[in-house]
Amino acid sequence: MESPKYKRVLIKVSGEALAGERKFGLNFDVIGPVCDVIKRCNEIGTQIGIVVGGGNFWRGVKDGGGKMERSRADHMGMLATAINALALCDALEQRGVDVRVQTAIEMNKVAEPYIRARAIRHLEKGRVVIFGCGTGNPYFSTDTAAVLRAAEINADVILLAKNIDGVYDSDPAVNPGAKKYERLSYMDVLNQGLGVMDTTATSLSMDNHIPIQVFALEDPENIYRVVTGEKIGTIVQEEN
Repeated sequence: MESPKYKRVLIKVSGEALAGERKFGLNFDVIGPVCDVIKRCNEIGTQIGIVVGGGNFWRGVKDGGGKMERSRADHMGMLATAINALALCDALEQRGVDVRVQTAIEMNKVAEPYIRARAIRHLEKGRVVIFGCGTGNPYFSTDTAAVLRAAEINADVILLAKNIDGVYDSDPAVNPGAKKYERLSYMDVLNQGLGVMDTTATSLSMDNHIPIQVFALEDPENIYRVVTGEKIGTIVQEEN
């Protein structure tokens, strides 16, 4: 059995990634393999927290399109993340993984409220903890929620699973000559406006010295590769 490089990780999974090619809703042909890999990571001893986005159902202010009050649009996005959290929980439980869902907005009929000490205790017991509803506050993205939860649970690294295999100097879908970075500093990301996370999330990660590993979720095996120390995608961390 391989040994993990990281003892405790926070995986950020975008809602869009869970929809697959359909771009909307839940695609269990995508979710299943992701959960298979998360189970393997759990089995080798890595403690796993997950923050999931909600863009496969509702993207807050972006979908509100200026026609809704911002806070209400964002709250709808938080509820979308709860749907995804429950779907991931169910898929993991079907694979024999012990899971808890905690939400930043209390909905005690379907999930635990987020309590830091309880979340850490679950992780120490080998349970996967899925954090829903972002930070519980409008105007903050699920990227920021991922960094916040990573800081609170003392995660070693944030695994940013996206629809692209790293960070580029321009959009590779538009520019075939776009350059992929293997390593960046937080200030590189902020100064160059690179689309890793929003500026609030990036700054929070920098302030708390939490590295970010960006990679493609298209191949779920990438999660296991990162956990066991293989260098893939782009790493964002402090300057050497």
